[in-house]
Amino acid sequence: MATVIRGLREALVLFLIAVVTIGIAVGIWVGVSGGDFVHRLGVAFMLVGAVIGMTGDLTLSRIGMLPARSAFGLAPEREDGGGGRVLTGVGIFLFVSVPLIIVGVLLIT
Repeated sequence: MATVIRGLREALVLFLIAVVTIGIAVGIWVGVSGGDFVHRLGVAFMLVGAVIGMTGDLTLSRIGMLPARSAFGLAPEREDGGGGRVLTGVGIFLFVSVPLIIVGVLLIT
């Protein structure tokens, strides 16, 4: 149960960091070029959610390392939390990326 709470807390922190960063970036974007804040905020939420969903678990870097690992006879890397992380790539996708994309869709509609 403690691991679940730590994972959800980690997801909440990642989500809040993303929200604050997106808000600041879109605020600067609207301040420089003008336009509708809410629409751009929704687009930015969806874009960041998609990028985090694709790269949040280092899948792209692992795919790039597969030929090198196989050349040296090493097994593929396992998907697990490392460096004090609790969430794996699936957890980051489900609890950070999907909510960002949903908030972006709701802001645009």
